Amino acid sequence: KVKERAYDAVLSDVRMARMDGISAIREILHHNPSIPVLVMTAWQSVETAVAALRLGAYDYLEKPLDFDLLHLTLERALDHTRLAAENRELREYIRESPSGLLGRSPRMRELIEMVNTVAPTEATVLITGESGTGKERVARAIQEASARRGKAFVTVNCAALNESLLESELFGHEKGAFTGADKRREGRFSQADGGTLFLDEVNSLPLEMQAKLLRALQQMEIVRIGDTKPTPVDVRIIAATNEDLKDAVAQGTFRGDLYFRLNVIEIAIPPLRERKADIGYLAGIFLDRLSQASGQGAPEISGPALKVMQDYAWPGNIRELENVCERAWLLSGGAAITKAHLPPRILEAAHGAQPGEEGGGLGEGFDAGAREGAPGDAPARNEV
Repeated sequence: KVKERAYDAVLSDVRMARMDGISAIREILHHNPSIPVLVMTAWQSVETAVAALRLGAYDYLEKPLDFDLLHLTLERALDHTRLAAENRELREYIRESPSGLLGRSPRMRELIEMVNTVAPTEATVLITGESGTGKERVARAIQEASARRGKAFVTVNCAALNESLLESELFGHEKGAFTGADKRREGRFSQADGGTLFLDEVNSLPLEMQAKLLRALQQMEIVRIGDTKPTPVDVRIIAATNEDLKDAVAQGTFRGDLYFRLNVIEIAIPPLRERKADIGYLAGIFLDRLSQASGQGAPEISGPALKVMQDYAWPGNIRELENVCERAWLLSGGAAITKAHLPPRILEAAHGAQPGEEGGGLGEGFDAGAREGAPGDAPARNEV
């Protein structure tokens, strides 16, 4: 039977007519090493139980059976099967996703497909999305799935640089070009030559710098401050903004010609609140990474805790979720993550939460029984 199909668990006696339990365990695990096998044995047969565990049995139960204990042990075994299947699915999904981006929701799968389609081209890309949605991660994914993979990936945070320094930062300068320029300096365009230049928060560029950037993009050449000779560059441009550039163009704070030059292809990253099916999935990945770094097993997230997380709006998006997971992991000490390990702001927000657009209930792979109890209610004695 085990050769024919994959079972969730096996409950086996030791003394049987055609084959003893130890031989059965050996054969079952030979064909399916991940299946949990529970062995039933008389209390006197401790040596048999130990032999079964050494062969890879999940657990053993003494006869006469305590059916409450059997129920709990089977639940743990089925959780083991589910987690093993999820881990296999995750590893397979990571292998199949050349972009390295992760997500199960339809919105995220569309984005991944778009990245994998756009990446092999040389088209300029404009990435839009709220703060914390992972715009730089998407830009790096485009680079990694392109012919420029392994070449320079240079980031410029346009909002973090003083206006007087931006031109030098982007295009470089010659020695003596201005006070303090004691040597020639290569700008970010030159550093990214052959690779990708990522202009983050491009909406923050002053109008004068927008004109100079436009000329550089049109001609694919730069002029260092203090120099008169243009220098050709081979750079793919990916820009990102957390504001609507169309509105900025209408208000006169962003050049329309630069907007159309940057917006050859637009990739819009949905906020986390619009892809709630990814919350439990991403949280599991973050917790797994933390646990691997410490050499511990990854804790699970209780059903009520996950419900509260899915009902939260996540204004800080993925960056906020990752920070919350790290906090919960530290507070839990490696045990299951419960509502008690979540920040007060998330618990308070849950009182007035509305179901989300995608899977306002529990995410895939979690016990439907955990739906009991609204997140804003006073916790029951056994609610976590």
